[in-house]
Amino acid sequence: MTANVLMPKATAVWLIENTSLAFKQIADFCGLHPLEVQGIANEDVAKGIRGVDPIAGGFLSREEIARGEADETHTLKPLEQKRIDLPQVKKRGARYTPIARRQDRPDAIQWFLKNHPEVPDSKIVKLIGTTKATIEQVRNRTHWNSSQIKPVDPVTIGLCSQIELDAVVSEAAVARARAEARAAKAEAKTLRAAQETAPPETYEREES
Repeated sequence: MTANVLMPKATAVWLIENTSLAFKQIADFCGLHPLEVQGIANEDVAKGIRGVDPIAGGFLSREEIARGEADETHTLKPLEQKRIDLPQVKKRGARYTPIARRQDRPDAIQWFLKNHPEVPDSKIVKLIGTTKATIEQVRNRTHWNSSQIKPVDPVTIGLCSQIELDAVVSEAAVARARAEARAAKAEAKTLRAAQETAPPETYEREES
């Protein structure tokens, strides 16, 4: 049973830092993928997010955490009376960015390029209301204001919410992990095939 807590990544951060629960247990409770939880533990995902105590929030009991720590196959059960379901996120068109904020978008793009290069350009375009051409200009340092561009978290400058940013970063992290796993599997398969078809080595002694 998955707990639909309001801040799943923040809750995962707290559980990683304060318990010995397995990544899968934390992922199941927070509604995340185990690779996302591993990314959080490795500080590849959710950088800078402050942990939120699910016990204080009434989502989980200390006794349930203790049961999970004692048995990593145990699925954490949230406190039913405190469960909060997140509303469905409505699909929307292109994001409108106020004129006063538009000059900040190159800084947000640079933040993505520096901290989360795995996020596709298409996702950045939709999240902060920019264009692929602008992203390329920032990436190649051909933007007219390149000398003044500095990486700034898009949440800090009001271009998106923390929840929206977390969703984009997490999706990209999972996609990258899956791609790496597929590549590793394909490489291993190729190596096995090469080993199976390779002729046995022969050693000849040179005649003296």
